[in-house]
Amino acid sequence: MKQFLFSIAVVILFSTTVFAQAADKLRAGWYRASIFREDGAEISFNAEVQVKNGKPVMFIRNATERLLVDDVKVKGDSVNIEMPFFESYFRLQLQQNGSLKGKWFKAGSLKLLEFPVTFVYGQKERFIVNESTTQNATGRWQVSFTRPNGTDRPAIAEFKQNGSSLTGTFLTPSGDYRFLEGVVNGNEMQLSCFDGSHAYYFTATINGNEISNGKFFSSASPVELWRATKNNTAALPDTTPVTQLKPGESKLNFSFKDVNGKTVSINDARFKNKVVVIQIMGSWCPNCMDESKFLSSFYKEYKSKGVEVVALAYEYSTDFNRSKASVQKFIKRFGIQYPVLITSTTTSDEQRTEKTLPQLTPIRSFPTTIFLSKSGNVSVIHQGFFGPGTGHFYEEYKSEFYRTIRSLLAD
Repeated sequence: MKQFLFSIAVVILFSTTVFAQAADKLRAGWYRASIFREDGAEISFNAEVQVKNGKPVMFIRNATERLLVDDVKVKGDSVNIEMPFFESYFRLQLQQNGSLKGKWFKAGSLKLLEFPVTFVYGQKERFIVNESTTQNATGRWQVSFTRPNGTDRPAIAEFKQNGSSLTGTFLTPSGDYRFLEGVVNGNEMQLSCFDGSHAYYFTATINGNEISNGKFFSSASPVELWRATKNNTAALPDTTPVTQLKPGESKLNFSFKDVNGKTVSINDARFKNKVVVIQIMGSWCPNCMDESKFLSSFYKEYKSKGVEVVALAYEYSTDFNRSKASVQKFIKRFGIQYPVLITSTTTSDEQRTEKTLPQLTPIRSFPTTIFLSKSGNVSVIHQGFFGPGTGHFYEEYKSEFYRTIRSLLAD
């Protein structure tokens, strides 16, 4: 009897030890992550864990995008994941089957948002396809979103379908919804993305050249309805008020601190007789992330040709240290060499333009790009940014951007 009890104890001890070892190890491979909203909707995405130089890293997949997350810490059964930009992070616990459970935290202008989240190990697929695909969403669509207050806002969508696999994005007057990935299941479509700030999920029914019963879930925001009609010549209407110079104004005049606490002014010698690109941005803004990547590469190419770039960051808080920490993530990830200044007001302040750039009418979109001539005069103001997820729209934006720069340099 004693021998039997001893054997049982050994088995229990061995099983506990094996479980403890398994729970201490973040498994390499694919995961299907789901963020759970209060209304029960799940915003799903995929992530792959790899081991680089003996340390775990994660790649978040959104269609062709692979977003590197290299701040992954494992201690015991705890896994802490810090997103490379945005005030966004995961606090998770390892499960016996290799999956993860915990919460996703996202800072906002008023409070810290938190959502339950699971990472299911061994699942590379984002959505389950259990019906034969009967519709094809490939093409351009004229889209109308309906806000919770009943008003409509225009957009266009570009989709590409291969079998049941679906990718694409939505474009609005202020920017795009980046890389979306999903499926067409029978005649039902599902698309989603996650990049640390965006947490989007779209559903709808496709019937030939019409899309109906659409629902759009975004983090903790109220659900928006949407519908669409296929239209290969669909375009965005010019309905958004345009930021411009006030009557009698021709130049901007500003001074703000950079992330090192040094005051930088547009009147400094480094900007004299140069073509200057001013980036109106925020570290909370996903389209600003894409624009920062583009501008960082552009600046390295053109800084020796008489061009300067300076970014003005409008953050969630007037706490300089909080804003600095968030902005520095952008600078580090994209290797930004131009100055990024932290403005003295927040993005939610209705008087943000009057307090920082009083020469302009209100700033409506993030990002907004302002081009200054060599004489310091405001030459062009461009609202919004279409990133690489928009395909040829991105290529058209870059072509227009470079034409503007070459024209100002030649003047």
